[in-house]
Amino acid sequence: MPLITLSTDLGIQDFVPGAIKGRLLQVNDSFQIIDITHQLSPYNFPQAAYICKNVIQNYPVTSLHIILVNVFDDRPKHMLLAEHKGQYIGCADNGLLTMVLEEEPEVVVAIPFPVNAPKTIFTCAGIIADAYNKLLQGKKMEQVGNEEIQIQVKNPFRPKLGADWMEGQIIFIDNFENVVVNITQEAFEEQRKGRKFKIVFKRDEVIDKISDSYADVQEGEKLAIFNSAGYLEIAINKGNAAGLLGLQGYSEHHSGTSQMLNNRLIYQMVKIHFE
Repeated sequence: MPLITLSTDLGIQDFVPGAIKGRLLQVNDSFQIIDITHQLSPYNFPQAAYICKNVIQNYPVTSLHIILVNVFDDRPKHMLLAEHKGQYIGCADNGLLTMVLEEEPEVVVAIPFPVNAPKTIFTCAGIIADAYNKLLQGKKMEQVGNEEIQIQVKNPFRPKLGADWMEGQIIFIDNFENVVVNITQEAFEEQRKGRKFKIVFKRDEVIDKISDSYADVQEGEKLAIFNSAGYLEIAINKGNAAGLLGLQGYSEHHSGTSQMLNNRLIYQMVKIHFE
Protein backbone atom coordinates (compact mmCIF):
# COMPACT_ATOMS: atom_id res chain seq x y z
CA MET A 1 0.00 0.00 0.00
CA PRO A 2 1.65 3.31 -1.08
CA LEU A 3 2.33 5.69 1.80
CA ILE A 4 1.84 9.46 1.58
CA THR A 5 2.71 11.84 4.41
CA LEU A 6 1.15 15.28 4.54
CA SER A 7 2.80 18.28 6.23
CA THR A 8 1.29 21.74 5.78
CA ASP A 9 0.91 25.23 7.24
CA LEU A 10 -2.87 25.18 6.66
CA GLY A 11 -4.04 24.75 10.25
CA ILE A 12 -6.90 22.52 11.38
CA GLN A 13 -9.70 25.04 11.71
CA ASP A 14 -11.51 24.33 8.44
CA PHE A 15 -12.17 21.72 5.77
CA VAL A 16 -8.97 22.13 3.74
CA PRO A 17 -6.71 19.35 5.15
CA GLY A 18 -9.53 16.82 4.95
CA ALA A 19 -10.48 17.93 1.45
CA ILE A 20 -6.86 17.56 0.30
CA LYS A 21 -6.88 13.95 1.50
CA GLY A 22 -10.08 13.38 -0.44
CA ARG A 23 -8.42 14.79 -3.55
CA LEU A 24 -5.48 12.43 -3.10
CA LEU A 25 -7.78 9.43 -2.75
CA GLN A 26 -9.47 10.41 -6.00
CA VAL A 27 -6.10 9.85 -7.68
CA ASN A 28 -5.67 6.43 -6.07
CA ASP A 29 -8.00 5.07 -3.41
CA SER A 30 -5.29 2.69 -2.16
CA PHE A 31 -3.12 5.55 -0.89
CA GLN A 32 -2.47 5.37 2.84
CA ILE A 33 -2.34 9.02 3.91
CA ILE A 34 -0.61 9.94 7.17
CA ASP A 35 -1.02 13.40 8.68
CA ILE A 36 2.29 14.65 10.07
CA THR A 37 1.17 18.16 10.97
CA HIS A 38 -0.95 20.96 9.56
CA GLN A 39 0.37 23.50 12.05
CA LEU A 40 3.75 24.44 10.63
CA SER A 41 4.32 28.17 11.03
CA PRO A 42 3.78 30.07 7.78
CA TYR A 43 7.02 31.50 6.31
CA ASN A 44 9.16 29.63 8.84
CA PHE A 45 11.30 27.45 6.59
CA PRO A 46 13.83 26.36 9.29
CA GLN A 47 10.99 24.94 11.38
CA ALA A 48 9.43 23.14 8.40
CA ALA A 49 12.83 21.77 7.35
CA TYR A 50 13.53 20.45 10.87
CA ILE A 51 10.15 18.69 11.11
CA CYS A 52 10.09 17.26 7.59
CA LYS A 53 13.72 16.14 7.53
CA ASN A 54 13.24 14.07 10.67
CA VAL A 55 9.98 12.60 9.39
CA ILE A 56 11.27 11.56 5.96
CA GLN A 57 14.27 9.61 7.20
CA ASN A 58 12.05 7.35 9.31
CA TYR A 59 9.71 6.16 6.54
CA PRO A 60 10.00 3.15 4.23
CA VAL A 61 11.64 3.85 0.89
CA THR A 62 9.34 4.85 -2.00
CA SER A 63 7.06 6.79 0.39
CA LEU A 64 5.81 10.17 -0.88
CA HIS A 65 6.08 13.21 1.39
CA ILE A 66 3.88 16.12 0.35
CA ILE A 67 4.99 19.39 1.97
CA LEU A 68 2.68 22.34 1.43
CA VAL A 69 4.34 25.34 3.09
CA ASN A 70 4.28 28.91 1.74
CA VAL A 71 3.13 27.52 -1.59
CA PHE A 72 1.83 30.83 -2.93
CA ASP A 73 4.68 33.10 -1.91
CA ASP A 74 5.12 33.65 -5.66
CA ARG A 75 2.71 32.84 -8.46
CA PRO A 76 3.57 29.15 -8.95
CA LYS A 77 4.18 27.85 -12.46
CA HIS A 78 4.76 24.26 -11.40
CA MET A 79 5.26 21.97 -8.42
CA LEU A 80 8.35 19.88 -7.74
CA LEU A 81 8.68 16.13 -7.33
CA ALA A 82 12.09 14.94 -6.11
CA GLU A 83 13.56 11.49 -5.64
CA HIS A 84 16.30 11.32 -3.01
CA LYS A 85 17.75 8.30 -1.22
CA GLY A 86 14.71 6.23 -2.11
CA GLN A 87 12.15 8.78 -0.88
CA TYR A 88 9.87 11.03 -2.92
CA ILE A 89 9.18 14.63 -1.88
CA GLY A 90 6.58 16.88 -3.46
CA CYS A 91 6.55 20.60 -2.69
CA ALA A 92 6.55 24.10 -4.12
CA ASP A 93 9.61 25.47 -5.89
CA ASN A 94 10.40 27.95 -3.12
CA GLY A 95 13.76 26.75 -1.76
CA LEU A 96 12.36 24.56 1.00
CA LEU A 97 13.36 21.32 -0.73
CA THR A 98 17.11 21.88 -0.34
CA MET A 99 16.65 22.98 3.27
CA VAL A 100 14.84 19.72 4.07
CA LEU A 101 17.37 17.53 2.27
CA GLU A 102 20.38 19.67 3.31
CA GLU A 103 21.69 19.14 -0.23
CA GLU A 104 20.37 19.19 -3.76
CA PRO A 105 18.11 16.27 -4.66
CA GLU A 106 19.40 13.33 -6.67
CA VAL A 107 16.58 13.74 -9.20
CA VAL A 108 13.96 16.48 -9.42
CA VAL A 109 11.32 17.32 -12.01
CA ALA A 110 8.90 20.18 -12.45
CA ILE A 111 5.26 19.19 -12.76
CA PRO A 112 3.31 21.85 -14.68
CA PHE A 113 -0.21 22.84 -13.76
CA PRO A 114 -2.81 21.41 -16.15
CA VAL A 115 -4.09 23.90 -18.69
CA ASN A 116 -6.91 26.04 -17.24
CA ALA A 117 -6.65 24.31 -13.85
CA PRO A 118 -7.17 26.68 -10.91
CA LYS A 119 -3.97 27.28 -8.98
CA THR A 120 -5.33 26.17 -5.64
CA ILE A 121 -3.83 24.11 -2.84
CA PHE A 122 -6.00 21.19 -4.01
CA THR A 123 -4.52 21.36 -7.50
CA CYS A 124 -1.01 21.49 -6.04
CA ALA A 125 -1.54 18.35 -3.97
CA GLY A 126 -3.39 16.59 -6.77
CA ILE A 127 -0.74 16.98 -9.45
CA ILE A 128 1.98 15.75 -7.06
CA ALA A 129 -0.09 12.69 -6.20
CA ASP A 130 -0.91 12.07 -9.87
CA ALA A 131 2.79 12.13 -10.80
CA TYR A 132 3.59 9.76 -7.93
CA ASN A 133 0.81 7.43 -9.04
CA LYS A 134 2.34 7.30 -12.53
CA LEU A 135 5.65 6.27 -10.96
CA LEU A 136 3.86 3.45 -9.15
CA GLN A 137 2.51 2.36 -12.53
CA GLY A 138 6.04 2.06 -13.89
CA LYS A 139 6.77 5.41 -15.47
CA LYS A 140 10.11 7.14 -14.91
CA MET A 141 10.71 10.55 -13.36
CA GLU A 142 11.48 12.18 -16.72
CA GLN A 143 8.12 10.93 -18.00
CA VAL A 144 6.08 12.61 -15.25
CA GLY A 145 7.80 16.01 -15.23
CA ASN A 146 10.41 18.25 -16.78
CA GLU A 147 14.01 17.47 -15.77
CA GLU A 148 15.27 20.69 -17.38
CA ILE A 149 14.51 22.78 -14.33
CA GLN A 150 16.70 25.11 -12.27
CA ILE A 151 15.10 24.92 -8.86
CA GLN A 152 15.23 27.60 -6.19
CA VAL A 153 17.86 26.79 -3.58
CA LYS A 154 17.95 27.85 0.06
CA ASN A 155 20.84 26.74 2.23
CA PRO A 156 20.18 24.70 5.36
CA PHE A 157 19.98 26.81 8.52
CA ARG A 158 23.34 26.16 10.19
CA PRO A 159 24.91 27.60 13.37
CA LYS A 160 27.56 30.32 13.23
CA LEU A 161 31.06 29.19 14.20
CA GLY A 162 34.14 30.80 15.75
CA ALA A 163 37.37 29.34 17.11
CA ASP A 164 36.04 29.21 20.67
CA TRP A 165 32.28 29.47 20.21
CA MET A 166 29.23 28.48 18.20
CA GLU A 167 25.90 30.25 18.01
CA GLY A 168 22.57 28.69 17.13
CA GLN A 169 18.98 29.78 16.66
CA ILE A 170 15.89 28.32 18.28
CA ILE A 171 14.09 26.64 15.38
CA PHE A 172 11.30 24.80 17.17
CA ILE A 173 9.33 24.85 20.43
CA ASP A 174 7.59 21.55 21.17
CA ASN A 175 4.36 20.78 22.99
CA PHE A 176 6.17 20.80 26.36
CA GLU A 177 7.78 24.16 25.47
CA ASN A 178 11.21 22.59 25.26
CA VAL A 179 13.23 24.65 22.78
CA VAL A 180 15.20 23.04 19.96
CA VAL A 181 18.34 24.75 18.65
CA ASN A 182 19.85 24.22 15.20
CA ILE A 183 23.00 22.67 16.71
CA THR A 184 23.37 18.94 16.22
CA GLN A 185 25.35 16.70 18.52
CA GLU A 186 27.74 15.94 15.67
CA ALA A 187 28.39 19.65 15.01
CA PHE A 188 28.75 20.32 18.75
CA GLU A 189 31.34 17.60 19.29
CA GLU A 190 33.27 18.61 16.17
CA GLN A 191 33.51 22.20 17.37
CA ARG A 192 34.07 21.29 21.01
CA LYS A 193 37.19 19.17 20.43
CA GLY A 194 36.97 17.75 23.94
CA ARG A 195 36.95 21.16 25.65
CA LYS A 196 34.79 22.33 28.54
CA PHE A 197 31.84 24.49 27.54
CA LYS A 198 29.16 26.88 28.71
CA ILE A 199 25.79 27.15 27.01
CA VAL A 200 24.60 30.74 27.39
CA PHE A 201 21.21 32.25 26.52
CA LYS A 202 19.31 35.39 27.49
CA ARG A 203 22.67 36.97 28.40
CA ASP A 204 22.96 35.38 31.85
CA GLU A 205 21.40 31.89 31.80
CA VAL A 206 24.18 29.27 31.78
CA ILE A 207 24.30 25.46 31.49
CA ASP A 208 27.69 23.72 31.62
CA LYS A 209 26.83 20.07 31.00
CA ILE A 210 24.77 17.87 28.70
CA SER A 211 22.23 15.65 30.44
CA ASP A 212 21.25 12.14 29.41
CA SER A 213 17.61 12.54 30.47
CA TYR A 214 15.25 15.18 31.86
CA ALA A 215 15.41 13.46 35.27
CA ASP A 216 19.14 14.23 35.60
CA VAL A 217 18.22 17.53 37.29
CA GLN A 218 15.80 18.41 40.05
CA GLU A 219 12.22 19.27 39.18
CA GLY A 220 12.04 22.89 38.00
CA GLU A 221 15.73 23.10 37.05
CA LYS A 222 16.95 23.81 33.52
CA LEU A 223 19.03 21.39 31.48
CA ALA A 224 20.52 20.81 28.04
CA ILE A 225 20.04 17.54 26.20
CA PHE A 226 20.39 16.19 22.69
CA ASN A 227 16.93 15.06 21.61
CA SER A 228 15.91 11.98 19.63
CA ALA A 229 16.73 13.78 16.37
CA GLY A 230 20.21 14.67 17.66
CA TYR A 231 19.54 18.40 18.12
CA LEU A 232 20.39 20.50 21.16
CA GLU A 233 17.38 21.10 23.37
CA ILE A 234 16.99 23.48 26.29
CA ALA A 235 14.39 22.23 28.75
CA ILE A 236 13.15 22.45 32.32
CA ASN A 237 12.40 19.22 34.18
CA LYS A 238 8.59 19.19 34.47
CA GLY A 239 8.44 22.84 33.37
CA ASN A 240 7.96 24.88 30.22
CA ALA A 241 11.34 26.28 29.22
CA ALA A 242 10.13 28.66 26.52
CA GLY A 243 7.61 30.36 28.81
CA LEU A 244 9.60 30.35 32.03
CA LEU A 245 12.87 31.39 30.41
CA GLY A 246 11.31 33.81 27.94
CA LEU A 247 12.74 32.07 24.88
CA GLN A 248 11.27 32.49 21.39
CA GLY A 249 11.44 30.62 18.11
CA TYR A 250 13.23 32.01 15.08
CA SER A 251 11.09 34.00 12.66
CA GLU A 252 11.95 35.02 9.11
CA HIS A 253 9.57 37.99 9.29
CA HIS A 254 10.58 40.83 11.60
CA SER A 255 9.14 44.26 12.25
CA GLY A 256 10.02 47.13 14.55
CA THR A 257 13.05 49.31 15.19
CA SER A 258 16.63 48.02 15.03
CA GLN A 259 16.85 48.12 18.83
CA MET A 260 13.62 46.12 19.16
CA LEU A 261 14.90 43.53 16.68
CA ASN A 262 18.26 43.22 18.46
CA ASN A 263 16.50 42.74 21.78
CA ARG A 264 14.23 40.09 20.26
CA LEU A 265 17.18 38.17 18.84
CA ILE A 266 18.61 37.78 22.35
CA TYR A 267 15.65 35.53 23.16
CA GLN A 268 16.02 33.48 19.95
CA MET A 269 19.74 32.65 20.13
CA VAL A 270 21.85 30.19 22.12
CA LYS A 271 25.64 30.58 22.26
CA ILE A 272 28.16 27.97 23.37
CA HIS A 273 31.58 29.08 24.63
CA PHE A 274 34.46 26.58 24.66
CA GLU A 275 37.45 26.81 26.98
